[in-house]
Amino acid sequence: MSRRGGRWFGWALALAVIALFVHLGLWQARRAVEKQGMLDAAAAVMSQRIARPLSIAADAQRAHAYDWASGLGRFDSRGALLLDNQQRGGRAGVRVYRIFLPNQGAPLLVDLGWLPLAGDRKLPAIARPEGELALSGLLTAPPSTGIALGAGIGREGEGWLLTRVDTVAIARETGLSASLAPRVLRLDPALKLGYDRDLELLSNTLPPQQHRGYSLQWFALAAAVLVTALILTFRRKRPRNESDRP
Repeated sequence: MSRRGGRWFGWALALAVIALFVHLGLWQARRAVEKQGMLDAAAAVMSQRIARPLSIAADAQRAHAYDWASGLGRFDSRGALLLDNQQRGGRAGVRVYRIFLPNQGAPLLVDLGWLPLAGDRKLPAIARPEGELALSGLLTAPPSTGIALGAGIGREGEGWLLTRVDTVAIARETGLSASLAPRVLRLDPALKLGYDRDLELLSNTLPPQQHRGYSLQWFALAAAVLVTALILTFRRKRPRNESDRP
């Protein structure tokens, strides 16, 4: 390949790498904006805590919105649903969900909190809260599923083990006669019910500031490739000294 041809090939490769790094940087920047918007919207709802009925959880138009909700109902007799691979305080565990049947509205999942797993990964026994209960908390979309592989739900004893919260699959596998609401209720930590919990939205994923940091790293790599390509293109050979000649 001629020197000119090699130069064109090098620049084509450099531009492709730069475009890839810029694309990744922009994606990280967009995720930072999206997650910051989520946090701001949820913070506004929790600061006011204007209670809406639990029936609003079934509103498909608000499937990705946040609402503070409360209402009466009973927990379904079916077993608990345990979301696997949930970290809290550096410990591995599961997040406990149960199906709740409000007096008004569609069945919905209630997030009862987090429980640790022992080294043998024996799943904990989950007692069903009895009787009519008054619940309140934050209505949110289910946790992000990432890449959906497999069914996402499997029978474990009296309950089910989840790798993701898919309300359609859960309703089907548990034999519910009605569809589950698309949002879940993050139970108010002040209630004397459930397990270790808070209303942190990004406990198992990256916060906005980390996305911003990764975005800057990708842009810096793109700039480094560009500078390197320019140096390699325009550098000149040093003239040979007389003493270097034979």
